[in-house]
Amino acid sequence: MSVTIKSAREIELMRQAGKILASVHEELGKALCPGMSTMDIDRLGEKLIRSHGCIPSFKNYNGYPASICVSVNDEVVHGIPSKHRIIREGDIVSLDAGVIYHGYHSDAARTHAIGKITPEAEKLIQVTRESFFEGIKFAKAGNHLNDISSAIQAYAESFGYGVVRDLVGHGIGDHLHEEPEIPNFAQKRKGIRLMPGMTLAIEPMINAGRPDVVWMDDDWTVVTDDGSLSAHYENTILITEGEPEILSL
Repeated sequence: MSVTIKSAREIELMRQAGKILASVHEELGKALCPGMSTMDIDRLGEKLIRSHGCIPSFKNYNGYPASICVSVNDEVVHGIPSKHRIIREGDIVSLDAGVIYHGYHSDAARTHAIGKITPEAEKLIQVTRESFFEGIKFAKAGNHLNDISSAIQAYAESFGYGVVRDLVGHGIGDHLHEEPEIPNFAQKRKGIRLMPGMTLAIEPMINAGRPDVVWMDDDWTVVTDDGSLSAHYENTILITEGEPEILSL
């Protein structure tokens, strides 16, 4: 398995990509409101991405038809935007987006509350985000990949949540998906040793119920098998000599 170490120039480009993506997420988060279609969200997201001179990473990636993955309630990831799918008060909506800036990718996801949501949904969103930060405490040179994975799992499961097994994080750079795969759950092996210059997309996908998921007939949308809510939180990070740098925040 070859994990690329990025040069100073590549890191700078990824830093810019991350900054742009962070601002796209911020604008999308502000715009979300009941009555919007998931297609409206996608159109706005693509417009924002292109307004910064970037290309949406996801558009036509392996045939995915949109720029923003919009996943509602029990949809875990890869929801395809539709003009018929309207978001309502009380929904939780995960937005996963990527940008390409001068050939380099950044990838990040956020889960948003639409209006007033249940305390249970609120807690799921919060714990999913916190599990990311628990994981990256271990994203330091000299540690192993599995240190990150184990920390995410331990934290999320301490709340009784299900950690999705069928989808994982990944390396990122001039390709959207690079080596290594980054599970959100402990492995039997320690995994690679982390080195400065590695860029990783770490993305806990956490279900309120069991970890099991199923793919819908569109071959993209992944939903919880038991119909429970799911939340997603992701950032692109850089391994340094010290603390990890979050490029997409």
